[in-house]
Amino acid sequence: MKKTMILGLAIATIFATNVNASTLEDVKKAGVLKCGVTTGLAGFSAPDKDGKWTGIDVDTCRAVAAAVLGDAKKVKFNPLTAKERFTALQSGEIDMLSRNTTWTLTRDASLGLNFAGVNYYDGQGFMVSKKLGVKSVNDLDGAAVCIQAGTTTELNLADYFKAHNMKFKAITFDTSDQTIKGFEAGRCDMLTSDQSQLYALRIKLAKPDDAVVLPEVISKEPLGPVVRQGDDQWFNIVKWSLNAMINAEEMGITKANVKDKKSSKDPATARLMGGQGEKLGLDDAWSYNIISQVGNYGEIFEANVGKGSPLKIERGLNALWNKGGIMYAPPIR
Repeated sequence: MKKTMILGLAIATIFATNVNASTLEDVKKAGVLKCGVTTGLAGFSAPDKDGKWTGIDVDTCRAVAAAVLGDAKKVKFNPLTAKERFTALQSGEIDMLSRNTTWTLTRDASLGLNFAGVNYYDGQGFMVSKKLGVKSVNDLDGAAVCIQAGTTTELNLADYFKAHNMKFKAITFDTSDQTIKGFEAGRCDMLTSDQSQLYALRIKLAKPDDAVVLPEVISKEPLGPVVRQGDDQWFNIVKWSLNAMINAEEMGITKANVKDKKSSKDPATARLMGGQGEKLGLDDAWSYNIISQVGNYGEIFEANVGKGSPLKIERGLNALWNKGGIMYAPPIR
């Protein structure tokens, strides 16, 4: 076992022992949810010009706040780098992490953490300058690659190039903003990250149309919220807050019609609208508060990264399971 893995296990064990297991009570007592997010990634978690945080990951945090505190606005957003994010959660500095974080075996099994679901199915891709005339990543043997340290993209990149008998020179940065600045300054031939992040970073370029995202997707990157192990109640709350938004979209329940749906005679709709709160230790209005204040999954997708956003990303894999995608939530019953 690698020394870093042993150290990670030791740290996780220490933090798991010291952190209060009743996160729900801590959040209620504080009156605010502490949620770890990125330092700024358009579409996922970034402050707007007025300082208001927006994005899919931000709305996931707000959904939990609405479920627990009855108010989606009662969230304190803690911007974290990729290197900082897990330690902040392990130590109790934050109550949950919602920071475009990939669910992997190592992270799930050796850091004392639990992934509470997937709020965006992604995959690692590559972005290059159009002037290179490159059509495929396979044309970039020996390339310099801008990459963010502390992410799954480092190992994915190394594996892919080794499998294709190619070489590369890694130019690493601590934040995504630094990677795009390095790319724009010409420090690397290409930038690699999750495809969603590439689209978000491209709009930060002075001339976004001068860069192109290549067609190859070399990995599976299921992104979702994360909590500490050892607190099953909190794990369930975060998990079912996300599931409530996904189920709401499938049932056609939106911010606009949720009030009318509250009196629905349909059994599945009635269960989503209330009556299940005691199973989570919450008020029966928990799911109603999520949908009325934050919206269903489709609404937050379109507003943050879809057609209603500057990114204009297609639903793709993130469409519902019955509409060509793989987004799926267990039933609330």
